[in-house]
This record gives sequence, C-alpha cells and structure tokens, in this order.
Amino acid sequence: MPNRARHWKSATSTGASLRWSPKNRSSTREWSDCVPDGKLWEDREPGNSYDVVIVGAGGHGLATAYYLARDHGITDVAVLERGWLAGGNMARNTTIIRSNYLWDESAAIYEHSLRLWEGLEDDLGHDLKFSQRGVLNLAHNLPDVREGVRRVNANRLNGVDAEWLDPDDVKKLVPILNTSPSVRFPVLGGTFQPRGGIARHDQVAWGLAKGADERGVHLIQNCEVTGFRRTPGGAVTGVETSRGFIGAGRVALCAAGHTSVLADMLGFRLPLQSHPLQALVSELLEQVLDTVVMSNAVHVYVSQAHKGELVMGAGIDAFNGYGQRGSFHVIEQQIAAAVELFPVFARAHVLRTWGGIVDVSPDASPIIGPTPVENVFVNCGWGTGGFKATPGAGHVYADTIAHARPHPLAEPFGLERFTTGALIDEHGAAAVAH
Repeated sequence: MPNRARHWKSATSTGASLRWSPKNRSSTREWSDCVPDGKLWEDREPGNSYDVVIVGAGGHGLATAYYLARDHGITDVAVLERGWLAGGNMARNTTIIRSNYLWDESAAIYEHSLRLWEGLEDDLGHDLKFSQRGVLNLAHNLPDVREGVRRVNANRLNGVDAEWLDPDDVKKLVPILNTSPSVRFPVLGGTFQPRGGIARHDQVAWGLAKGADERGVHLIQNCEVTGFRRTPGGAVTGVETSRGFIGAGRVALCAAGHTSVLADMLGFRLPLQSHPLQALVSELLEQVLDTVVMSNAVHVYVSQAHKGELVMGAGIDAFNGYGQRGSFHVIEQQIAAAVELFPVFARAHVLRTWGGIVDVSPDASPIIGPTPVENVFVNCGWGTGGFKATPGAGHVYADTIAHARPHPLAEPFGLERFTTGALIDEHGAAAVAH
C-alpha cells in the first residue's frame, strides 16, 4: 500500500496535555480504519475514444469529471491516471481549506470553492470529514499586523468572513499556543476565518470518483500519457498512452506539477516551476488543537487530524524537481517552528513524512482556460493551494471545457495575463505553503 497521509475521526480530548498509548508508537497502520467497505467506483479499461479526456485523476481531475457529468450532461469522459487514483498531490497534501485571499479575483474563486465545500457532502452523499474549525494566521511583527488588518478588510469587502484577533483573543481561541511576549516571535494578533477548516483528502477523492463513476465517467488507472496525436492543422485528436491510443474531442490537462511536461509534448511552454513540497504527521495524540494555526514568520502551519495526528507543513524546497521527497533541513526547521509556538508538542514523535510536486506560476496564482493548441485546455499553477480549490476549480474548469471558453471566474487566470501583464500576485498568501 502506498505511503499515504490519512485523516481520522477525532479522539476524545481530556485536557491540554499530550498523551498516547504504546500501541500508537508503531508505524503499522490498521487500514481497515480508512479503506471504505464496498466498491466505490469501477476501474475501467480504456475505450477507443471519448468526448473529453482528462489527464490526471487527482482532486481537480475528478471534480472536473464529476461536474462535467452533473452540470453539463457530458458523460462520455475518461479520466487517465498514470498511477493509482488520487495518488499524486491529492494523497500528499495537508487538507487545509480557506478562502481568505487578498485580491478580488483570488477571493472570488476560492470563496466559490468554499461554498461548494459547504454542500459537497450532501451533494455527493459521502462523508468527507469536512470540519469548519477555523483557520488562524498569526502576526509576529508590525508588518504582519498591517498586512493582516489589510487582508481582513479586503476579505470583508468581498463577502469573505474574516476577523482580526488581538493576542488575548488568540490565546482564548488556542490555549496551548505560546503567546508570551518574551519569546523570539511574540504573537501580536492574527487573522481568523471561522468557515475555514480541513477535510479528509482520501474521502474527498473517493466521493468524487464515486459520483463521477455513477454518472458514466470512465476512471482509468495505470495509464500514462506519452504523447498526443494531431491533425495537419495542429488540432489534437487524442492521446498516446502506455495502454494504447485514445481518441478525444477535447483534452483537459490537470496533472499539477507534471502539467508543464505535457505542455512541452504539445509544443508550448507554461510559465511554471515544479518544486517538492514536504509535510509530516505525528503519532496519534489526544485532541488538543481544534483550529488550524499558521505562521509565515516562524514558517510553519499545524492542524490536528480527525483521529489525532498533528499535521505540519511549511514552504516548498527551493530546488526544482519531480521527486516526492525533499530536504531534511526543511522538516527540521518546521518542527523547530512548531515547538516554538506549541511547547506542549516537544515530546511528540514524527510518524512519517512525505512530499508532493507543486507547480508554481510567477504570480503564485493558477492558470485555467484554453491553450494555444486547439481542443486542449489547462488547469494548473495552483502551487500550494490546490486542495482547498478542489470543488471550485473542478466546477469552473468543467464549465470552461463544456463551452470552450473561460468561465467568468476563470477569465482573470488565463495564460494571456503573462503577456498583458495583468498578474494576480498572491505571493503573500503563499509565503507559507497552505
């Protein structure tokens, strides 16, 4: 079984001390706790051709297929995955959901996604372990405070829930956080989005796969795209794969960090850099942290999963690469930062680490829409924000593919912005990877 990050049902909290039993010291997992009973979808053999072929069976690819079928009646769809379904970034993220982005365009698409998250369990008829426990971004210096207050005001103007908390409010919200003024990075306050939270990523993938399969979509695993077939005029007519040629009316690229590799096969360049992004979880602990806590200055974010694991991450590794592992010093620094903020975590043990491959654009915002190649569309460049955008990105991308023109929420995120200069600079929102 691949080394996947799993999120769990909450343990009972008995106080602010960390406790664990000897059985939790083992790295051996009881997979019966996380693998659902019954078959949720059919693993299909490739057909000869489809109206739409989606390359990448991660969260965005599965969501796109689901909304193509549900909202547009396009069910002759294949989702191709070179490995196992949702085995890329979808299985390697840290599950944080929020919409408190600074710029109007970003706030609009992420808020659209959050609203879909709020009804997604009912829509899919599937338990996603969606928990709106709130997301807290800490401020440690005067520039942090000014930026935080600015962001809160911008969010409110865009109809996004946002609050500014002073140090006393922060302490009340997260009692185990060290808010002493004498520490290296004193807490001067923080922004808080009450509707933010987490969901269990595997359940999200399984629910979307189930919903798409029920509507006739073919989910095809172990099917790597190796090339494209084109007309003399340049229009794409299908994909060459490790399992043979598959014809396609339209091709939707949705392969995160490897999307630029696919674009190279088609002869156009995407303004992306792919980087490893690492994260880790602790052994199972009693529930002591009911809010997602982030800090750009200390450079770490921490949440506690449903069954009790601490889930931690920080920034991307500086080098470009496609390996699903990174540098040890990044892990070391994020653990040091977490202990700085939460001294109670000092005796927790790391259970496992992992890495995903994120695709970062020059303005740290996604790219959605048509490409220079006829019949080919692209959804990429989400960097470290892909999971939180899952339903919104899929919904918008499906509409774009169905109508062969950008959805209104996708229009600002087209490729042409890199030639017009109309960039949407969200580097501040992505200073720490969340």
